[in-house]
Amino acid sequence: MKYFTTVFLFIITSLTAVSQTYEVGAMVGGFNYIGDVGKTNFISPNTLAYGAVVKWNRSPRHAFRASILTGSIIGDDAQSNESRRRERGYAFENKITEFSVGIEYTFWEYNIYNGRNVSTPYLYTGVSYFLYKASYFRKADKFFRDYDQAGSVAIPIILGYKVKVSSSMALALEIGARYTFTDDIDGSNPVGSLADTESLKFGNVNNNDWYVFTGLNLSFTFGRKPCYCNF
Repeated sequence: MKYFTTVFLFIITSLTAVSQTYEVGAMVGGFNYIGDVGKTNFISPNTLAYGAVVKWNRSPRHAFRASILTGSIIGDDAQSNESRRRERGYAFENKITEFSVGIEYTFWEYNIYNGRNVSTPYLYTGVSYFLYKASYFRKADKFFRDYDQAGSVAIPIILGYKVKVSSSMALALEIGARYTFTDDIDGSNPVGSLADTESLKFGNVNNNDWYVFTGLNLSFTFGRKPCYCNF
C-alpha cells in the first residue's frame, strides 16, 4: 500500500513540474462485481462510484495516468439468472477504494493543440491496488460479516473513447474490468486469520473476483504546448 501511494504522489508531483501537457479530472459512474454471489453480467453497473484522475500526455499516442476510485460493491443472489443462486439467497455489500497507475494508449493521434475537433478510442492498463473489507458468510442464517481491513492487487483492462470538447476540456466514456488477486470481495474465500477455515468457503475458490467500472471522465488540460519531436 505504501508503495502505490508513493508512486501515485510522485506522478502527481511530477506533472506539476514539467512543461508538457497534463490533465486533472473527475470520474463518475458505477461499479458491478463478478464472482460467487449475485449476477454474472459483465457490464451491469448497480452502485455509484467516483474518483479523480491525472494524466501526463507524453506524446499524441500515449499518456501516463494515475487515478483514485471508490464506491460500493454489491451482489444479491435474488437478482441472479441462475436458479441455484436464487435458491441459496446470499447477498453482500463491500466497499472498494482503488489506486491505479499505468499507461493510456490512443488508437489514433490525440493532439488537443491542432485546432480541430479531436477524438479517439483508447486502451488503459497498468496495476491497481485496492482496499476492501475482509469478510465471511455465516451460512446458517446467511449473515454477511466483515472482520478486518484487507488489500489486494488488480490488473485493470480499460477501453474508452475520449473527445476534446474545448481547448482545455476533454470528455471520455470508459468501461474497465479489474481482474483481482483475491476471491474474498464477496466473502466466499476468507483471508487473514480465517484463511484456513474451510467451512466458511463456498463457490469456486479457484476463480478470483472481478469488478467493473463504467462511467464518464471529465478532465481539464493545463501546461504549455508540448514538444513531441523526440517521440
